[in-house]
Amino acid sequence: MTSSFSGPGQNRPGVPPRLPTPPTGWPIGSYATYEEAQRAVDFLADGDFPVQEVTIVGVDLMLVERVTGRLTWGRVLGTGAASGAWFGLFVGVLLSLFNTTAGAGFGPILVGLTVGVAFGIIFAAVGYGSARGKRDFQSASQLVAGRYDVLCQPRSAERGRDLLAKLAMRPTDANHKD
Repeated sequence: MTSSFSGPGQNRPGVPPRLPTPPTGWPIGSYATYEEAQRAVDFLADGDFPVQEVTIVGVDLMLVERVTGRLTWGRVLGTGAASGAWFGLFVGVLLSLFNTTAGAGFGPILVGLTVGVAFGIIFAAVGYGSARGKRDFQSASQLVAGRYDVLCQPRSAERGRDLLAKLAMRPTDANHKD
């Protein structure tokens, strides 16, 4: 009896593994930016290369947190009020859809909006106050790599390297043509 089930340890070509697994394959290119690695794979695809055998791997991962501004009580309370207003508006609209009283369509919306703003301000104030000035800034986090390697399954690696060597030999302005 044979089974077509592919268990967690079995990888099928063109199908990402179900569980986190280290990448396999031979390196056929290395690039400083993700955009360059993506361009290389796109070039392979344009050359009728079996790209389902290719993996882009970010190496030397870094979590980069870019500070976007200073937090103040006014900004915290304003943001809390705005998010509470959206949630309250959503709840109010839902309640008004099920309201059977004639002429009272805007009542639940107004109540939901008001209560949402109040709760949004309260929760934002409690959260910011409990930090006690330890994080008085806003930021955005991003996971980036020091370099991006393009790996390929061994059966196609040599052809992939040859194609990417042709890409590298093209003039610089041709490399940036999309």
